[in-house]
Amino acid sequence: MPSSDGPSFTRDDVQIIKTQTVHNGFFKVHEYRLKHRKIEGGWTRELKRECFDRPPAVAVLLYDPYQDTVAMVEQFRIGALDAPEGPWQIELVAGIIEAGDRKEATAHREVNEETGTELLDLEYICEYYPSPGGSNEKLFLYCGAVDTREMGGAHGNQDEGEDIWVHVFSREELWKNLQENYIQNAASIIALQWLQMNWQRLQEKWQ
Repeated sequence: MPSSDGPSFTRDDVQIIKTQTVHNGFFKVHEYRLKHRKIEGGWTRELKRECFDRPPAVAVLLYDPYQDTVAMVEQFRIGALDAPEGPWQIELVAGIIEAGDRKEATAHREVNEETGTELLDLEYICEYYPSPGGSNEKLFLYCGAVDTREMGGAHGNQDEGEDIWVHVFSREELWKNLQENYIQNAASIIALQWLQMNWQRLQEKWQ
């Protein structure tokens, strides 16, 4: 979307001078030498930028419109290792989109793998870059209809080292937890705010 009071830049306004892979593990890190156009005209000096290369992923908020409940998963996250409350995060079901896979197929697979349940329906919420200052990851966010009455317990793909606990909250309880800063990852915050604006419509649609 072009700005109403400034220049509108595209990929053509970036000049890549050199690229190299500085880490090649489960994920990759690329180092770029580049220039880009400046807002007031001309080009920047040569810049060095590192980019964490991560495939696109989906995340799914699990909502039960009959019980007005939400299922969330809890698991260890290395990025939260030094968090005062500990490195286990309450979050959405999520997974990387495998090459050649559809986003919706990934959503169905990950929900079954991480919670042991099947999606009844799926609604698109939005897509965004979680941390574009240092990563190219793009996240596709969905809300899925589920029956939470039999949900709970431990799940996850043991071959991938997953150890996932499924929680079921009332929507109001989870909204209070969000307001009290117990939910601290962006996908969950965005999805729960969206749910708070849309839960009545979802109940009408899915019931």
